[in-house]
Amino acid sequence: MYDDIKQRALLSINRTLPQPGVRVVACKGEIDDDTAGLLRDALRVDDRGSRFILDLGAVTFLDSSGIHVLFAAHRDTMAAGGWLRIAAMTPTIREVVQIVDLPTVIPCYPALTQALNA
Repeated sequence: MYDDIKQRALLSINRTLPQPGVRVVACKGEIDDDTAGLLRDALRVDDRGSRFILDLGAVTFLDSSGIHVLFAAHRDTMAAGGWLRIAAMTPTIREVVQIVDLPTVIPCYPALTQALNA
């Protein structure tokens, strides 16, 4: 298990390995044009694997820049033989995600434990 905390102005990201080969990327704050690059880096496929769970339970804002990062991360993880799952969205974030039909592309779960056990 490792902890990797990154922070920029309105977004902090904590990455952990709760299971071998599965990274949980927990975000807190706002995902927008200024912070989307931080999320992109946290979801980058590398030697630690290509299976991610993105915990959005503490995200208060998500704009099109963040949505673009999610679609790109999904594409990249699938190409590497992995996957991306989204967990624990607040009602505000869930509404944004549903507007762009993201759950038809990326599996979304109400809680982190459900995403881990899927």
